[in-house]
Amino acid sequence: MISFVIISKDEPLLSKTLTAVAGQAARLDEAAEVIVVDASSGKLRHIQAAHAGHRWIDYRPPNGVNITIPHQRNIGVRHARGETIVFTDSGCIPVTGWADALTQPIRDREEEVTVGRTLGRGSVDLYDAHGARPLRYVAECPTINVAFTRRAYEAVGGFDESFEYGSDVDFSWRLVDAGFRLRSVPDAVVTADWGTRRRQIRRAWSYGRARARLYSKHRSRANTAWKTDPALCAYVLFLLGLPLTIVFRPYPALLLISAVRNRRTGMTLTVADHLAQGAGFLCELVSR
Repeated sequence: MISFVIISKDEPLLSKTLTAVAGQAARLDEAAEVIVVDASSGKLRHIQAAHAGHRWIDYRPPNGVNITIPHQRNIGVRHARGETIVFTDSGCIPVTGWADALTQPIRDREEEVTVGRTLGRGSVDLYDAHGARPLRYVAECPTINVAFTRRAYEAVGGFDESFEYGSDVDFSWRLVDAGFRLRSVPDAVVTADWGTRRRQIRRAWSYGRARARLYSKHRSRANTAWKTDPALCAYVLFLLGLPLTIVFRPYPALLLISAVRNRRTGMTLTVADHLAQGAGFLCELVSR
């Protein structure tokens, strides 16, 4: 069996995601189930009623925990009956053939972790980890479009619930450290609406803070971050150097280099996204 797990909190687009995922799951050669782990405190009962054929888990967060993403992911896997687990997010819409393409290498017993491609829908796309020239294997991945075996999940102990954001990257890094390969499947595409610019900037800030926590936990990766995470490093250094503007006023013009290099993805938003991520990173370091 293949278990499709979707975590949710107050996401009205969940209904469209469920319809699309269930439609593809039904066309697979193997048995499949769809599980929703919902932390909406009953606000999405109308969606639950409209998709009564799926397993719905009402999630109640522990006291003092506001962001429950890794908790919900672990709950979803624990309730799943399948040996293969597939994650995508509420609001994501998979394109035709997504489920088949994403799970095929696992069903063929070639791989234990597969990573699909996520493209922006109706907004500037900043989060395509595969890039213009996809590699056969990627170094890390979010859980917005991923499949893995239960054996891989149990080998690394699931998601670290001490994280708020970043638990997915931590999970993928631990998989790699344990000897699992993250197989890139660029034909397994889901589309996502990243929201307004304001929402994207807030997300970037949270991702920056999460990155600081990730490098704090994975110290060996911090030593090579300049090579594996060059954009973050460049913007952190730029922000640290802002006082130079006092004696060298053209200093902020350095951002034009990044703007020109990212003109295809939206210069202004890309620069703002990276600045917010760098600021979040520094904020987390200072708060520690």
